[in-house]
Amino acid sequence: MPPAGLGAALLLLPPLLLRAALAVPLERGEPKEANPATESPDTGLYYHRYLQEVINVLETDGHFREKLQAANAEDIKSGKLSRELDFVSHHVRTKLDELKRQEVSRLRMLLKAKMDAAQEPNVQLDHLSLLKQFEHLDPQNQHTFEARDLELLIQTATRDLAQYDAAHHEEFKRYEMLKEHERRSYLESLGEEQRKEAEKKLEEQQRKHREHPKVNVPGSQAQLKEVWEELDGLDPNRFNPKTFFILHDINSDGVLDEQELEALFTKELEKVYDPKNEEDDMREMEEERLRMREHVMKNVDTNRDRLVTLEEFLASTQRKEFGDTGEGWETVEMHPTYTEEELKRFEEELAARVAELNAKAQRLSQETEALGRSQGRLEAQKRELQQAVLQMEQRKQQQQGHSQPAHGPEGQLKFRPDTDDAPVPAPAGDHKEAQTSEKNVPEQSPELPRPDSQHL
Repeated sequence: MPPAGLGAALLLLPPLLLRAALAVPLERGEPKEANPATESPDTGLYYHRYLQEVINVLETDGHFREKLQAANAEDIKSGKLSRELDFVSHHVRTKLDELKRQEVSRLRMLLKAKMDAAQEPNVQLDHLSLLKQFEHLDPQNQHTFEARDLELLIQTATRDLAQYDAAHHEEFKRYEMLKEHERRSYLESLGEEQRKEAEKKLEEQQRKHREHPKVNVPGSQAQLKEVWEELDGLDPNRFNPKTFFILHDINSDGVLDEQELEALFTKELEKVYDPKNEEDDMREMEEERLRMREHVMKNVDTNRDRLVTLEEFLASTQRKEFGDTGEGWETVEMHPTYTEEELKRFEEELAARVAELNAKAQRLSQETEALGRSQGRLEAQKRELQQAVLQMEQRKQQQQGHSQPAHGPEGQLKFRPDTDDAPVPAPAGDHKEAQTSEKNVPEQSPELPRPDSQHL
């Protein structure tokens, strides 16, 4: 569901919604402080946060709000309103400049991450040329928020959000085709008796789903009176379109936006869809809500700004179609969203995608096996290397043990002289002769004093 409420104008666009978003419903002319707690639901745009923050900042400037209230759709489309940015306060411009710098930085990081994932790591990126792919800001000026930036933001959001409904319908179509494909595949996988039983059960569920009260045409007198009586608790005989409009203009901004309109269809949707029932698909209910809103917008929103003013609403109640609803609203199951040819193409695409995924899974399995074998070889080599290192350590320790000198009993080192430097012992015979000769040498007696003649 698209966003709505105060601040939703720029987020819902086309351009007249900008005026509704920034207008203060009860205290017009007074700037509204930005409040993150009241931020509109996510639009799904990749620049949603930047868009919302710009809205919040612009809402604080009284001059800009005044010009916005007086602007028409052409002023906004042509960029005339954007030029009013030159007259906002310096404080607001400073905040907008900072928001743009932050957005440019975010986009650069996003682009770099994307390119790094797809290219060689050493490739140099031209961020300026890449930023040109993003159309919601001016990449030539990356530091200040100018009128051109506001103009681009409005134009881009207008275009992107205008595609919301078409994208939702396409997504729902693919969902329905996938559901039918799975149903048929399931039935084909069963035996004959089981298939008959399953088909019977499915037919019973479809029958129960179709058995519901009459659904009134959205926006018709019968549908609005039902809301007036059952939801508002008022007398159906005193139904007043103007009072009804005021009651359901929840934020009192003078228009019914898309969310306020869709809230009017809840009673009709509850007739068909109940989350407790197995046969009711809540995804189909959301598609039904979108179809109802588109129907009302087509018949009531004459200027195609996706807002219903009081004048447009009152004018719709004067048309013949307002009271003539015929057989009622035809629900989704009465209008198949796809043809057999489209289903066939979808199934072919699905089969090709499955085959591609299976081939990729097989390649990954083969690569996993190869990596496992490689891991085994690496583990074996690792063990061999560890064994070799262990053996080298053991040999080293052994060599060190042989080369260490002996120690004495008290720890002193004992040096063993080399055999080359030690004196050669004499033979046994020579040793005896040496001893004999030594004995034949007379010993020299000590010299005695000579007798003195005097003593004699």
